[in-house]
Amino acid sequence: MKQLLNSLNSLTVASVATIALAYPSIAQVNLSVYPYPSSSNESIELYVPPPENNNIDNTCTQLIGANIEKIISQAPNQWGILIESIDRQTVIYSHNADRYFIPASNTKLFTTAAALQVMNPETTIQKKSLRDWVNITNQRSNNFYADTLFRFIGGSKSVTAILAQLGINPSGFRLADGSGLSRRNTATPRSIVEILRVMYYSPNRDTFYASLPVAGISGTLRNRMRQTAATGTVYAKTGTLTGVRALSGYLENPNQEPMLFSIIVNNQRVSGQALVKAIDTIVLQMTASRSCQAQ
Repeated sequence: MKQLLNSLNSLTVASVATIALAYPSIAQVNLSVYPYPSSSNESIELYVPPPENNNIDNTCTQLIGANIEKIISQAPNQWGILIESIDRQTVIYSHNADRYFIPASNTKLFTTAAALQVMNPETTIQKKSLRDWVNITNQRSNNFYADTLFRFIGGSKSVTAILAQLGINPSGFRLADGSGLSRRNTATPRSIVEILRVMYYSPNRDTFYASLPVAGISGTLRNRMRQTAATGTVYAKTGTLTGVRALSGYLENPNQEPMLFSIIVNNQRVSGQALVKAIDTIVLQMTASRSCQAQ
């Protein structure tokens, strides 16, 4: 683990140097062209090699897989799901993991992860620290903050280059904005899981983690999965557009091995409420699987 952290620290330093040369606007951008960010209550709803599939706990995989397939059975092509073990680096469940979906506000994970690679969390942007910008972007799913931060670090080309330097496959996503409001944004569940894994070992992990809504407690998840095994153990970013719902993040249940996951559904024929309920049911199936206990 220590060796991996040192490698990632070195990679981050190299990445910043490379990006600064390729995209000098990151360091020289004139913030005067952007209005001062105002508080908002609006809530709309990094290439890491794929984990090896050997040494998978087959019982865990089969139980979770069978339950998930029942939930998505009526429109399986509209779902993209990838669940991985953090410690074992193995796939627990995969369904359309390399298919492109509209990720809605899960796009904010790309924006905030890139920002935290090229700037210190205490960097000041328009009188607020980057830590505050990232927190407001993810916790409140604030689109203004996300898009302003996206432009500040250089837009789509810069964000893609930063993430590629960290090992995120650039062919796994296309960014039209930083917030996820545009339906021209596309991403695979695998690309989102790659970001989550890189950020798990990042020096700025704590800042990133703290920015994610917590099931049943905070942000855009404060009213979801309350008084369940997911409460206080699921840290994840929501995503909401018409016909689109997404949830991607971490499961940190002390009775199980830690997992990271991305669940995206694009289906305009089903109500948003029904899609959210299905996603939450999938997450609860993950928390209920005793065959995935931590060793």
